[in-house]
Amino acid sequence: MDNHRLADTAPNEGGHAGLHPETVAVHAGRPPREPDGPMSTPVHLASTFHEGGPTAYGRYGNPSWTAFEEALGALEGGACVAFASGMGAISAVLALVPTGGVVVAPRHSYTGTIGLLDDLVATRDVSVRFVDVRDADAVADAADGADLVWVESPTNPALEVADLAAIGRAARASGALFAVDNTFATPLLQRPLESGADLVVHSATKSISGHSDVVMGAVIARDAALRDRIATRRSLGGAIPGPLDAFLALRGLRTLPVRLDRAQANARELASRFAAHPALDEVRYPGFGTIISIVVAGGADAAERVAASTRVWVHSTSLGGVESQLERRRRWPAEADTIPDGLVRLSVGLEHVDDLARDLEQALGHATGPVAGAAPDPARSVPPAASGY
Repeated sequence: MDNHRLADTAPNEGGHAGLHPETVAVHAGRPPREPDGPMSTPVHLASTFHEGGPTAYGRYGNPSWTAFEEALGALEGGACVAFASGMGAISAVLALVPTGGVVVAPRHSYTGTIGLLDDLVATRDVSVRFVDVRDADAVADAADGADLVWVESPTNPALEVADLAAIGRAARASGALFAVDNTFATPLLQRPLESGADLVVHSATKSISGHSDVVMGAVIARDAALRDRIATRRSLGGAIPGPLDAFLALRGLRTLPVRLDRAQANARELASRFAAHPALDEVRYPGFGTIISIVVAGGADAAERVAASTRVWVHSTSLGGVESQLERRRRWPAEADTIPDGLVRLSVGLEHVDDLARDLEQALGHATGPVAGAAPDPARSVPPAASGY
């Protein structure tokens, strides 16, 4: 992890400018230091508030959300709005695109995002220009006349990395909003607002909360006016997080730096150890972060056998938890057909790296044969609207 300090001039960071992000993660969003005051903001289980304050009603705000928003906003360098889910956050940003508008988006992207874009095409005459985000010139060309440039970096699950600064310049030149899904990298590895992004999106379900027990999302805006537009979408759409969810997400955020350090070190080591494994056609790792994508030789059947035979790795569709998780992404109908059938996404957790390596090694041994007691079916029925993450 880059041990940088938060820039002294970064906006909306309160008294945390100049501190290292590890310190900000621990201290941002705390109550005032008062005698016998709580160290953490309590869970505010309230739907109604006395008149005269800024909240008024539970759909407009909650002190438990506010604490989380202050902490994540400080880490990203902007003004945060918490949502009930990552999809709620994505929906609020895409709702800014006018009817008949144009969106530039990665050809490889979270399938839920692709589903929402498909819906905008069908219901609001929006045009989508899909691009390879690694090609900044192609993204710049596509941004001409666009209303929104949407980028994931690294992309899910292809792990392509974008030049955010170059894309930010192109978006500004075209007058388009620039939004970045920063779920994979987290604000500890990149801060897109510093590269010209107007909006940053997180599935806080993942690395931010980090314990596979919360569903939440967040949007961080460059300025207060844009933050207010996003908050209005939350209030009108009702995609508000629960107070307990916000409390748990903030508690998880406190340990993000140490969790990320360990998981990233594990990921780097595993990517190195398995780079030339004979059961793999490819190992994709961008050099940072906690996600690796491996392409199992033999395609879908072989990849499903590998995913079904792990003992330490958890076969599941999420990522960013303390436990290591894996899944074959093309099992989801909405996944792009340019993603290899045998691609298995690995979300590396906090276990001992030798245990993870041994378990993956024995699982890869099942790529060419059946798994005892398991009969994975790569063509099993999955609801058409399902997308996984």
